[in-house]
Amino acid sequence: MDDESLSYAKAGVDIDSANELVRQIKEIAKRTAVSGVMGEIGGFGGLFSLNIANIDRPVLVSSTDGVGTKLKIAAMMQKHNTIGIDLVAMCVNDVAVQGAKPLFFLDYLSMGKLDNSIARQVIEGIADGCAEARCALIGGETAEMPGYYADGEYDLAGFAVGIVDNAKIIDGSEIGVGHALVGIPSSGLHSNGFSLVRKICFDKLGLAVDSNVPDLGGPLGPALLTPTRIYVETIQRLIRDLPIHGLAHITGGGLAENIVRIIPDACSVTLKRNSWEIPPIFRFLQSAGKVSDEEMLRAFNNGIGIVAVVPPRAVQDVIARLQGMNEAAVVIGEIGDRRHSASRVAWVD
Repeated sequence: MDDESLSYAKAGVDIDSANELVRQIKEIAKRTAVSGVMGEIGGFGGLFSLNIANIDRPVLVSSTDGVGTKLKIAAMMQKHNTIGIDLVAMCVNDVAVQGAKPLFFLDYLSMGKLDNSIARQVIEGIADGCAEARCALIGGETAEMPGYYADGEYDLAGFAVGIVDNAKIIDGSEIGVGHALVGIPSSGLHSNGFSLVRKICFDKLGLAVDSNVPDLGGPLGPALLTPTRIYVETIQRLIRDLPIHGLAHITGGGLAENIVRIIPDACSVTLKRNSWEIPPIFRFLQSAGKVSDEEMLRAFNNGIGIVAVVPPRAVQDVIARLQGMNEAAVVIGEIGDRRHSASRVAWVD
């Protein structure tokens, strides 16, 4: 009979190491504090005092998301300090496109064996994203799950909550035929399509993250790991006094499917080919993988991160406002009448 005295640590879970990480997280989270934050990380729940003094009918808007297999790229590059920005972006952008201001954020980080160095990098990235989105990191969970993940692997999920006055919710209900679609650029792949990216780059081409790719002007890895843009400030400044009737965050499903999500059933979408500059990473992937135009448009954002649906009278003002924020915004299409269209989405030259 084996008389060895077992412990949680011998089973693969190091409580002392986890406690040290919590101490570090407390310090990191302090730089994301905003008005309303109560207490500090480490309690059973995050506390936030809601200020609704200037809101007639407050509505909370929530979102949860992850970053998919982009995590594999971070692991291959051994660079973990930007993947947290992606996590925050995927959540707060979804909150912002409904007209809401993000208030606070929570994260879930799960690892096979807790590596405080990696975990700290990830959470520093989350804090950077929260600071950019002007929301507070008020809590989260770091789970050590031995035997569940391969060595060096981890998973991430994020949760964001924002607030908007009921009268200012952007829900697409005012969208009508003739409205313009104004595209706001992405920073690259953002956090979608990475299963296809890995299939093309690593399985088909046999590249490594440090492989030089002339079409990209340098090594592959940094082009793949470029963080998702956070559009919170851009959107808040845009909707402050301009009539924005719809906003689509271009994530999985691409342009066509995400715009359709926000328009009335009676409407269709017409998109203009070649109306915006497609970044090199997308052209490289399409050529290398022999990916059809249709598949590219379903899998990737193709250089457009946000689409604003704008009434004709306001198009020039919206473009001017965005250009004033150094955004290379362009009209990429318009809203049509579904009764006069064979499909919900049409592409024209």
